[in-house]
Amino acid sequence: MPGQSSSPASASSLDLAPIGNGRVAALVDTQGRIVWWCFPRLDSDPVFSRLLAGDEEKGFCDVLLHGQVSATAKYVRNTAIVETILEDANGNAVRITDFAPRFLRYERAFHPAQIVRRIEPLRGLPRITIRLRPTFNYGQQAECIAIGSNHMRYGGGSNVLRLTTDAPLSYIAHETPFALTHATTLILGPDEPLEASVDSTGREFLERTRSYWLAWVRGLGIALDWQDAIIRAAITLKLCNFEETGAIIAAHTTSIPEAPGTERTWDYRFCWLRDAYFVISALNRLGATQTMEGYLNYITTIAMQSEPPLAPVYSIIHNQPLTERVAADLAGFRGMGPVRVGNQASEQTQHDAYGSVILGASHMFIDERLPGMGDAALFRRLEPLGHQARRVYVEPDAGPWEYRGRARIHTHSATMCWVACDRLARLAGLLSLNERAGYWREQADKIHREILERAWSSKWNALAGAFDHDDLDASVLLAADFGLLSAGDERYRRTVEVLGRELNRNGFMMRYVAEDDFGAPETAFLVCQFWYADALASIGEKQKARDIFTDVLSRANSFGILSEDIHPSSGELWGNIPQTYCMAGIINTGMKLSRSWEDAWAAG
Repeated sequence: MPGQSSSPASASSLDLAPIGNGRVAALVDTQGRIVWWCFPRLDSDPVFSRLLAGDEEKGFCDVLLHGQVSATAKYVRNTAIVETILEDANGNAVRITDFAPRFLRYERAFHPAQIVRRIEPLRGLPRITIRLRPTFNYGQQAECIAIGSNHMRYGGGSNVLRLTTDAPLSYIAHETPFALTHATTLILGPDEPLEASVDSTGREFLERTRSYWLAWVRGLGIALDWQDAIIRAAITLKLCNFEETGAIIAAHTTSIPEAPGTERTWDYRFCWLRDAYFVISALNRLGATQTMEGYLNYITTIAMQSEPPLAPVYSIIHNQPLTERVAADLAGFRGMGPVRVGNQASEQTQHDAYGSVILGASHMFIDERLPGMGDAALFRRLEPLGHQARRVYVEPDAGPWEYRGRARIHTHSATMCWVACDRLARLAGLLSLNERAGYWREQADKIHREILERAWSSKWNALAGAFDHDDLDASVLLAADFGLLSAGDERYRRTVEVLGRELNRNGFMMRYVAEDDFGAPETAFLVCQFWYADALASIGEKQKARDIFTDVLSRANSFGILSEDIHPSSGELWGNIPQTYCMAGIINTGMKLSRSWEDAWAAG
């Protein structure tokens, strides 16, 4: 559904459309204002930071139409290109087209750290103002350090941002209104000259980028039902991929609060190892093998080059530090700070990383589409992770929700340690390494027995979130997915029923309801809805699962994008956006619940 509004949108809305190209990504609102862009890569300093600037009018690029009465924004079908149409009271209209260039050039991927903005008169003689107000150093206003014949250069940080345009530079520099008589192009990026005219470059880049996305989508394998949502999720998931290293970040943003007024503001522009299973599953289902292969290379590089213990989260360049700090020059989303840069979770102990890496790497042993298959040498490189898992599974950690002031033996963490040993046993059998298969099976069985003994709550007659505790946790819904319990096991069925009742808040599955470091959680973590739908389908309640899934899709913003959280009472989206977990959830759950293509033509 296109985003529609009749007045300029608030900079604090999450009705945002991601654009990107595997190197950079930006967020465009329903008025055609670019409110977020990290430059020159996904985790860099945001040169457009309006999303987190509170009431300050800085860190954005927009087009003001004099006398505007309406705006309509939507994606060009099956692409990452956004078109916004602004209309005034006299019927004059302007179209803004935003994209990041992405196509093959000289037989290799061309995806520069650039954003292209085309502004065209559609009807009449629209009168517009182009405003460009970049920031550097997380919220400090940039200075225009040079104006050339067709470009402006902005400085103030470690990088220089260059605007190359055929629009009148003086009008942009002074934010002066002018009549738009013909199409004009803005190209924002590194301080490098173009090889051709601005207009021809803009038109060529647009057509070739459109062709790229249409071809990429044509190559996807998707389900019959919910095709639009799954395609949009697939494109968005790809926009979270930093292709140079293969990393896939959790979201494009930092510090969108999980709930109104909370200090739960985190930087998600990094790669969490626990995402591996869900992301690889989604890419595998789609047949997006090149992106999947790049991601597998990223996580196996970490496994090969990092001695245990593994960190739970890594930079897109895996050896770069993620030291957490506060950006004092940004007031925060709707003025709700703090704005954090980096993530302290990288210093936490989270034992699920070992199973996540081994589970992800397992695809290299079984997927014949991959050019480089796993072998005995790779298996032996994975074994140290298994040894670490068998040692730490009964040690307290921060858990999947990254508690900052509490440590327990979390059921999910222990389960993933079991996964590490179980999958190593299976891989050893696949490779005919019989002695190693027996060893790892013995380790896995030992962990399995202890999990089911100590994680079982007699209070609830269900799996609890931690050993020897009764607090419930939605992450145990994954027990059947990982194979800890079969979906037909009465213990799993009972767990699903208890969690569906006790963690439900107005139809939404909470991660947990017990108080944590910041008090009782207020919003629901949206990926839990997908886990719950999957769990229901696995125990035979497929129609209920489909209803839940359809409801989640209806909660997306007008561009089809989900953030991390939703308020159970208001239905308002909160948290960082776009959320990789949720995009993978749309793909994985949608593909599981969809009718088959044969069903479309079945009689009756």
